[in-house]
Amino acid sequence: MSGNWNSSEKFNREAAEWDKNPQRRAVAHCVAKAIVTATNPDKTMCAMEFGCGTGLLSMEIALLVKALTAIDTSREMLAVLKEKIRHSGIENIEASCTNLSSPSETHLNHQSFELIFSSMTLHHIDETAGFLSRLTNLLSPGGTLALADLDAEDGLFHDDPLEKVHHGFDRRELALLLNAAGLEVTSFETIYTFNKTNRAGISAVYPVFLVTAKKKHQRPGDH
Repeated sequence: MSGNWNSSEKFNREAAEWDKNPQRRAVAHCVAKAIVTATNPDKTMCAMEFGCGTGLLSMEIALLVKALTAIDTSREMLAVLKEKIRHSGIENIEASCTNLSSPSETHLNHQSFELIFSSMTLHHIDETAGFLSRLTNLLSPGGTLALADLDAEDGLFHDDPLEKVHHGFDRRELALLLNAAGLEVTSFETIYTFNKTNRAGISAVYPVFLVTAKKKHQRPGDH
């Protein structure tokens, strides 16, 4: 399918054990704190997380917003999230199996969000420019996009060499893509650093950034 590297099968297999990784939980908490600081979510906002996985991030942000739509392409990840929702009593999360990178996906076309966010998801999406444009279309005027992901890396961060991913992002190039999608970058900061032995057996440092960008108000004649 165009625009879709479709790693949902891998994530389906890993869903049951996903939250047992302490670094994964630490990253999610760190990203949540950074998003809250950068975007000041409040109870007037409808928010969306794409690539929500088991909801480690969504469960924190949901407490601060009016409503949260959590989407992922992995049904097993979403099953874990739905179980968490049932046990937590949090009632403002709607979990949905939705593939935003597919042009034929129209599930959210008539919705708009004041805040859209993700953590470590953008590098899994093939066609970055078109995908960012889709996100812009889902933002309300003046709405904010907040993306946490890897800085450009050596290609060895992921343990599976066959996994289809971008090897992080150059910040200047990503800022240009965001601008072309109709967004104005408001902040770019390093929020976390992975210290890991990569698959070449080398101890390496992989920084994670948070970029926030606001939807530009349309100019006369824009569509």
